[in-house]
Amino acid sequence: MENIIEKQITTLPRIGEKAPEFKAITTQGDINFPADYKGSWVILFSHPADFTPVCTSEFMTFASMEDQFAKANTKLVGLSVDGLYSHIAWLRTIKDKIEYKGMKNVEVKFPLIEDITMEVAHKYGMIQPGESNTKAVRAVFVIDPKGIIRTMIYYPLSLGRNFQELYRVVLALQTADAFSIATPADWQPGDDVIVPTAGSCGVAKDRMEGKEGEMHCYDWFFCTKTLDKETVLKTVLKK
Repeated sequence: MENIIEKQITTLPRIGEKAPEFKAITTQGDINFPADYKGSWVILFSHPADFTPVCTSEFMTFASMEDQFAKANTKLVGLSVDGLYSHIAWLRTIKDKIEYKGMKNVEVKFPLIEDITMEVAHKYGMIQPGESNTKAVRAVFVIDPKGIIRTMIYYPLSLGRNFQELYRVVLALQTADAFSIATPADWQPGDDVIVPTAGSCGVAKDRMEGKEGEMHCYDWFFCTKTLDKETVLKTVLKK
């Protein structure tokens, strides 16, 4: 008789859907996610394992940028399938012994989730069998103040993340929401933004008559306008 192998089905949440709910133990106490973060943006991210070099460099970078993200009303939450005591020992080692790119004595103050049952990792599709059945890939979820998933990025185990890009994503999403625009390739605060394609005859007429303000249309589907850096940062960053 042939053996029947049951395969774990990896399901992925979707952009625009509610972030899957869970309760968990973390290095900063118990959390109820995403309810505890209502009103704030959140970056929920996973790493493969404690006491690994790429993950160490990432946590030091995120911890060093925590205040920068906080000014953009964004909180950080990490996860791996290791246990709580492993997390605590690893973070203590980072603070006491590791130096990277001039960063040292780095204290990680944001919560790191214990997920030894892999329940949360499976809910968020962080376990990718093609990479590993026992380690979470480097997944990143940007979740808005209403608990809606706005961005998902997945990296393989071997690839460290670009944290300036994650910060740019947060600023771009908030800018798009605040000004009802879209951001073009490689957008940074101060660059021109894209005026979305007209969705109604009234909007189309306003475009043709130039009533939407300072805007340059190269064709009906591609219009840009200036949105200065000071205005963007004043809107999305806390003083």
